[in-house]
Amino acid sequence: MFKNALLSLLAIIVIFEEWLWDILTLAGQWLADVLQLERFDEHLAQAKPPQAVLYLLFPLAIVTPINLMAIFLLTHGAIVEGLLLEVAAKLFGTLLIARVFKLVKPALLHFVWFASFYHAIMRLLNWAHELIHDSALYRWSVIFKAHVKQRLRGLFSH
Repeated sequence: MFKNALLSLLAIIVIFEEWLWDILTLAGQWLADVLQLERFDEHLAQAKPPQAVLYLLFPLAIVTPINLMAIFLLTHGAIVEGLLLEVAAKLFGTLLIARVFKLVKPALLHFVWFASFYHAIMRLLNWAHELIHDSALYRWSVIFKAHVKQRLRGLFSH
């Protein structure tokens, strides 16, 4: 029973991470299309490895002031506003990181240390997926996720 509870918790975490990354990646692509950032995307995609590291730090530089404002609000009694701002900052930061990472990943993989770290994380995610792949919760989530993605594609394609 304990093993099933842990597997269910793992399934929820993996599913949430996967959904969040996919949705924010899709939203990032939509935003790039709306803002007509094709040339910027091309520049990022052609970045040399050292530039790619710097480009990956830009989202942190953008989101950090928002995080600081959220902390300020929290410490001055605006709990709901601070929490909402922090959630928005996390989502926006993840969107930016997902977008930039997608474009600079090939350059980053030239670094042995990064490639090792990336592949270790991917092995961990694959291991987690293998553990939960046959669970009813995961099978249901795959069907539900496909439905949600189809709806979001329709929403963001307009």
